[in-house]
Amino acid sequence: MPIADITIIPIGTETPSVSSYVAEIQKVLQRNEGKVKYQLTPMSTLIEGELSDLFDVIQQLHEVPFANGIQRVATNIRIDDRRDKKSTMEGKLQAVKDQLNRS
Repeated sequence: MPIADITIIPIGTETPSVSSYVAEIQKVLQRNEGKVKYQLTPMSTLIEGELSDLFDVIQQLHEVPFANGIQRVATNIRIDDRRDKKSTMEGKLQAVKDQLNRS
């Protein structure tokens, strides 16, 4: 299943802090639970789901700063779409943990 790493960057905010925008983005993700799985990290948000659903949710997330008065937004998207076997966020982490336990 595809996994996307997304960073939404509102440009032209009054303060260096963007936590209020991140919180609004998380609310959009909560509304899309069941459609995608997501995980907030200190630097970005990971979402997992069918590719068409990811693109739909990414568009919703990209719109959040605009809906809050920002006039310019930069969105970075990185997608890992492995099709030779099932891939999940948890599975990718477990594979690393398994390698660590072998040492």
